[in-house]
Amino acid sequence: MPVHLLVCRIVTIPQSRPYQQQCYDDIHDGWSQGARNVALVLPTGGGKTHILSRVIHDHHGLSCVIAHRQELVGQLSMSLARFEVMHRIIAPKNVIASIVREHQLEFGRMYYNANAPASVAGVDTLVARGDALARWAQQVTLWVVDESHHTLKTNKWGTATNMFPHAKGLGVTATPQRADGKGLSVHSDGVFHTMVEGPSMYDLIKMGNLTKYRIVAPPSDFNTDDLKVTTSGDFSGKEMRKAARKSHIVGDVVEHYLRFAAGKTGITFATDVEIANKIAEKYRQAGVPCQAVSANTPEHVRNEYVRRFKRGELKQLVNVDLFGEGFDLPDLEVVSMARPTQSLAVYMQQFGRALRPADGKTHALIIDHVGNVKRHRLPDIPRRWTLDARDKRSSKKPDPDVIPLTTCLSCYGVYERTNAACPLCGFKPEPEGRRRPDQVDGDLTMLDDDVINALRQAAISALESPDAVGARAANVGGTGAGYGAAARQREKIESQNKLRETIALWAGHQRSLDRGDQESYRRFFLTFKIDVLSAQSLSRVDSDKLAIDISEALSYGQSIKSRSA
Repeated sequence: MPVHLLVCRIVTIPQSRPYQQQCYDDIHDGWSQGARNVALVLPTGGGKTHILSRVIHDHHGLSCVIAHRQELVGQLSMSLARFEVMHRIIAPKNVIASIVREHQLEFGRMYYNANAPASVAGVDTLVARGDALARWAQQVTLWVVDESHHTLKTNKWGTATNMFPHAKGLGVTATPQRADGKGLSVHSDGVFHTMVEGPSMYDLIKMGNLTKYRIVAPPSDFNTDDLKVTTSGDFSGKEMRKAARKSHIVGDVVEHYLRFAAGKTGITFATDVEIANKIAEKYRQAGVPCQAVSANTPEHVRNEYVRRFKRGELKQLVNVDLFGEGFDLPDLEVVSMARPTQSLAVYMQQFGRALRPADGKTHALIIDHVGNVKRHRLPDIPRRWTLDARDKRSSKKPDPDVIPLTTCLSCYGVYERTNAACPLCGFKPEPEGRRRPDQVDGDLTMLDDDVINALRQAAISALESPDAVGARAANVGGTGAGYGAAARQREKIESQNKLRETIALWAGHQRSLDRGDQESYRRFFLTFKIDVLSAQSLSRVDSDKLAIDISEALSYGQSIKSRSA
C-alpha cells in the first residue's frame, strides 16, 4: 500500500531581543507592583507585536487581543501563530476564512480553534457581540489592546476593555500622545495605571535594530495652511481631499519617486481612494508595478498584493490609512507622504514603516510632499512621553532637541538648522546678511567683525564695577541713588556670573557630543532664541530666567545621553 506523508513546515518560535526581554519583564513588574493596566511604549519596528504575542503565549488563562481594525486582526493572528498559539478569532466569517487561508499558506496548517483560551478580536465585532460574549468575557483574565493610544474610557476601545472585569490589561503603542490632547491615564481620559518605555527610536537606530533614514521634501503645491482640524485632532478628510485635487500631488509623487528612489520598494500614503487610484495608475504609466489598496479592497485581494510586494513583483503600494498601523513590510525602502497629518501618532507610524532593517538596505528614504516632517520634527529626537492629558502637563521649557528644520535648495534634503551646510550634498546657503545674529541663526563665526566687537563690548559693559555704576548714579541723583545703583549692579553681576557658568556647562555638554562651535552656537540660538554673546549683556531678571532654562535643558540632555549610552 502506498505510504502518504503529511508534510508540515517547521515553525520556530521567535526569540526576543535583549531590549524586548526587558520590556516583557517591565510589563510583568508593573502588574506585580499593583498596576492593573500597563501601557508599553515602543517605536514602530521595535517589536510591540512580538512582545504582546509572547505575553499571550505565556499567560495561563483566557486572554483576548483587541485590534482596532479588521485588517489588523489577521496580522495579530499571524503573530500568535508564529508563537504556535492556538486561538479563536472574533470577527466576521469571511475575515476568519481569509485568516485561515493565510495560516495555511504561511505555516502549512492553521492555528484557529474556536475553543482555544487565547482570542484575537476586532473591536467593532467584540463590542457588537457583547451580550453573546458576556459569559466568556467574565472568565478572561488578560486583555491586550494593539495601538492602544486609541483607548479612552468613553470610546469603543474603553467599552471593549470594560467587558473583562476580572482581567488585567496591556496596551502597546509607539506614541501615547494623542492628537486631541486627551490622556491615556486612568486618572485622566484613559484606562492605564502605569507606563513602561522601551528604547527610543534613536536608541534602536543606534543599536542597528532600526535603519538610518534620509528625508527629502520636494517643492509641492499641496496647500495645508487652511486645512481644518477635527475634534480628533487631525486634518479633516474632506478638506484633505479638496486640497489634493487642487494640487499636482499625483504627478509629483511619481516624478520624485523616479528621481530619488527608482527601482526601490515603497509605499505611498494618499488622502483618499480616488487619489490613490490615480497615483497607482500614474506609477504604472511610468513603468512602476503598482497597486492601490484601502479598507474597501477585499481582504484576499489585499493579501495577494502584499505577497506580490514582498516577492518584488510590485514596487509600489499606494494606500489610504491602511499601512500606518500594524502592517509589517520588512523589505520596505521608501515611504512617500502624500497625506498630511496633524497626528504625531500617524506621522510616526507612517515614517516608521520604512525603518525596519533588511539585507543590503543602508537607509530608508522618506519623500515628504505635505510638510509632515517640519510639522512634527525628526522622528528620532527624544520625546517626553506621558499618560497625562496635554493640559495637565507641566509648562514646556526649552528642549535642546527641538530644532527647526530646513530644506536644501539644491537636493531637497531636510536637515536641522544647526548645520550651516546641507549634510547630504554639502550645499551652503548664503545668509541674508551678517549684521545681526538672527540672520545667521546665532552662528557667531559668520558675523562681521564689527558686529562681533560690538556684542563683546556690550558683554564687557554688563560687568562694569558696582562702584563705577554707583558713582555715575550719585552724580545725577545723589548719594542714595548711587547706593541703589551699585547694589543693583552687584546683583546683576552675580546673576551674569551664574549665567556664564551655566553657558560654559552647556558648551561642555555640546563638546561631549562632538559638536563643534558653529553647531553649538546655532543650537544655542535656536533653542533659547538668543545668541551666546547677547545673552551675556542681559538684565538680572532675564539672566536668571535664561540660566534656569539652560539648566533644565542641560539636565534633560544629559539624562538622554545617559539613557542612550
